[in-house]
Amino acid sequence: MKLPSKIAKLALVTLAFLLSLGLWFSAGLWAERGGALDRLREDATLIARQQTRLIDSELAKFRLLPVVLKEYSDLRDVLAGGSRDATARLNQKLELVAHQIGSPIIYVIARDGTVIASSNANTPESFVGRNYDFRPYFKGAMAAGSAEYYAIGDLSGRFGLFLAQRIGDQADPVGVVVIKFEFHRLVQTWSNDPGQTFVVDPRGGIILASTDKFEDLRSFQPITTTERAQIIESGQFNAADMKPSNYRFAPEEMMIEPSGGYSIAVDEPIAGTALKLVHIEPTGPALRAANDLARLVTVAAMLVFVIIAGAIYWRVSRAARAAAYRTELESAVEERTAALSAEMAERELADKRFRDAREELAQANRLASLGSITAGLVHEINQPVATIRTLAENAQHHLAHGKLDKVASNLSTSVELTARIGSITQEMRRFARRRSGIVRPLPLNELVDGTMLLMGDRFRNANVRLDIPERSDMVILACRIRSEQVLVNLLQNALDAVATSHNPHVAFSIREEGGDQISLVVDDNGEGGIEPKLADEIFSPL
Repeated sequence: MKLPSKIAKLALVTLAFLLSLGLWFSAGLWAERGGALDRLREDATLIARQQTRLIDSELAKFRLLPVVLKEYSDLRDVLAGGSRDATARLNQKLELVAHQIGSPIIYVIARDGTVIASSNANTPESFVGRNYDFRPYFKGAMAAGSAEYYAIGDLSGRFGLFLAQRIGDQADPVGVVVIKFEFHRLVQTWSNDPGQTFVVDPRGGIILASTDKFEDLRSFQPITTTERAQIIESGQFNAADMKPSNYRFAPEEMMIEPSGGYSIAVDEPIAGTALKLVHIEPTGPALRAANDLARLVTVAAMLVFVIIAGAIYWRVSRAARAAAYRTELESAVEERTAALSAEMAERELADKRFRDAREELAQANRLASLGSITAGLVHEINQPVATIRTLAENAQHHLAHGKLDKVASNLSTSVELTARIGSITQEMRRFARRRSGIVRPLPLNELVDGTMLLMGDRFRNANVRLDIPERSDMVILACRIRSEQVLVNLLQNALDAVATSHNPHVAFSIREEGGDQISLVVDDNGEGGIEPKLADEIFSPL
């Protein structure tokens, strides 16, 4: 049986969601586990370097001491067969120095390999009288001047690094002074660090394990028969059989623990020795934290998806309810519309009649205004026409005398005046068609120049002083034609007002009102003022 389409879609969406969730979890887990291992490796490397630097600093102090002790006079006296008092003083001196620097033992070996003075001379474990001519560090120091050798103390059973320095020159050596450095003294310091630290020799032998003491004197790799014979002959590790370690190295700088878990393993060389430090940190806690974080992110993503899906479902349901409501409302509106259709038709007819009557009245008002506008238009055009005639007559005169530049100038001015007349007449046609002039950014200089072009000659012919604004870069927002008509009318009125004045004077100025507004002001010294009968008409067009 075929599932309904809605159920099939829901099943597909659920399957896609589960698949996406699985991919999200896998990708997040892989990325977080990789990041966790990288961070763990960085932490382990940092700890290994800090521990190695601590060893280096301690060894540097211990290496310097034999060089200083070999110059001690009592030491040479004792090696030369000194008295018991000299030997006792030397033993006390060595005990004091060993206590101060934290060394377990400092001792002096004669040329035959016998210990003649020791810092533990007054203890049951005294080295005095023991023979160490078989120790590689004694042989190396007698031959080369100094030697270092790591081995287990035959009495203490503790591993350490023996630092030996020859006393006397190579031709006549008299003995060797030896100081032992034990790595166990650093275990207490390392106990605060996470993970575990091993000190390993070149054969892979573990000479120190910071936490797992069962790993001491085991080996990360099998010991060959030849190597075992050398160890037994030198007494380096006493009777230790160097069993295989319970820890095994794995690829990618990993180590398998006895429990089967994995640890990050990093190593750092110990300067001046053949030893190296290996530090491991278990990956289990870091990987568990990564798994928990990946699960948390996945759960958070699932919650976000559920919230989004719920919001979408709510919006879809709301849209469906709204659609049903709209359908019902539209049905009611259609019924109401049908009922109002007749009434609306009657109202539209009445509105049409009203608009037609209003348009006829407005047209009658415009035509009534054309009389006064036409009278003003004749006055506005008269001056440019007269100027054009004068310029044409002058052009004939200049042409007869070959002054072509004067002719060109007059013709250019005539063209500008005719353009101005055309603009005025065009504005009148626009007025008749119920169209307004274009308001645009207009340089103030153009407005002043156009006005002066129309009115300048009248003021000069009437011998009336006219002050005009200074040139400026100011730009105003206005209709040029209408603004010029207003200014021309104001200047004409001012010219008429000063006709009977003794010293006629008209001033055309600009006044800033603040903000982004200015005022164009026309002042005159006329005596008559505005006639009362014209007071109501001064703002009529033109």
